[in-house]
Amino acid sequence: MKTMLTLVAVAAGIMMATAANANPAEDLAKGRGCLKCHTVGEKKVGPPYKDIAAKFKGKNDAEATLAAKLRDGKGHVKAAASEAEIKALVQWVLSAK
Repeated sequence: MKTMLTLVAVAAGIMMATAANANPAEDLAKGRGCLKCHTVGEKKVGPPYKDIAAKFKGKNDAEATLAAKLRDGKGHVKAAASEAEIKALVQWVLSAK
């Protein structure tokens, strides 16, 4: 019985730690289908997020440029997301390393 309680406590701790480390923007990217074409570190259909972040590093208009691509569908599939969601996604992509 003591072993069972220990296992349950460990499992609960792992689940809580995983939930605490979850990134809302990453979850949003999964939900909006972004990860069908992109990953953080490897090329899929589209470039990896770390490459996008490197390309736009230090550019003052990076957020606006990427948000416009997602919003307007120019050079990228038009995102089915709200302005707030697009902003969160762009900030997450630009923070990729």
